[in-house]
Amino acid sequence: MGIKNLKNIYTVIMQFLTNEKLLIVGAGGMIGSNMVQSALMLGLTPNICLYDIYEPGVHGVADEMAHCAFPGANISWTVDPKEAFTGAKYIISSGGAPRKEGMTREDLLKGNCQIAAQFGDFIKEYCPDVKHVVVIFNPADVTALTALIHSGLKPNQMTSLAALDSTRLQQQLAMEFGVQQDKVTGAHTYGGHGEQMAVFASQVKIDGKPLSEFTISPERWEEIKHNTIQGGSNIIKLRGRSSFQSPAYQAVKMIEGAMGGEPFTLPAGCYVNCDKCGYKNVMMAMPTTIDKTGVHFTAPEGTAEEMAALTSSYEHLQKMRDELVTLGIIPEISKWNELNPNL
Repeated sequence: MGIKNLKNIYTVIMQFLTNEKLLIVGAGGMIGSNMVQSALMLGLTPNICLYDIYEPGVHGVADEMAHCAFPGANISWTVDPKEAFTGAKYIISSGGAPRKEGMTREDLLKGNCQIAAQFGDFIKEYCPDVKHVVVIFNPADVTALTALIHSGLKPNQMTSLAALDSTRLQQQLAMEFGVQQDKVTGAHTYGGHGEQMAVFASQVKIDGKPLSEFTISPERWEEIKHNTIQGGSNIIKLRGRSSFQSPAYQAVKMIEGAMGGEPFTLPAGCYVNCDKCGYKNVMMAMPTTIDKTGVHFTAPEGTAEEMAALTSSYEHLQKMRDELVTLGIIPEISKWNELNPNL
């Protein structure tokens, strides 16, 4: 083999963060197909498996990815969970029912959490040595919690998508003050990924200046918060379907951090059981970092009003969690460690 060919092979290999298997669950849908493309464009791994229960959809996505002709890509697809999960080191799942116009994320609770329980069971059975899992189907906080309980994984190995709430707040503030979106920093939401999210403003800076130095009426601030909270619903009204490009991209950026790429520092949903914080036995958005060692969180800091909103969001998450116990999808808290000794 000539030196030129060896150089070309080396270039293809070195463009990826890892060669380990990334599994995309729900790959036949719009979010899933966008995740596959984003992962390849960002050079995460050449080895991507597409899994879906809908054969024509996942088959079609695999063909489209082949037509993109990504150098070095090794794309496989299957409708067999054993084949899909076996050997997976990283997983992103969008494999639940999408939200439709007029629905809240909570409306999807029972059906999607049943899917999440099976998803966790597949992890435990077929790939217990997986390194990191990102769950993004709604309601993400409790689907991820359900999957964690059933999977047997350590809490730092699983995260749920929450960043869209923060990027929507960032967008609203950028439009309000006429600046480029990345000039707005510290625009974060915590707690639940849903109607009960807690919107924090006390750490926001607009082009380096604290938000407190800008004039914004209480009425206008309430409008901005409302637009942030309803950001997903507005996408449904505008496009006739739920968001797919933004959750796909943010989820891939989360798994990129877990693979050892650029750490992911937007808020992510993570398992919280913290006496000091006062939040226990839930998945919720916190100030987080996802890196090769997993997800790590710190306690949020905010005004009394912001912290009260976070407590309210936490209480809402507790109610949804307890409803899952009633439905028999997860056991009562005292028995979680029977399914997952890491909890």
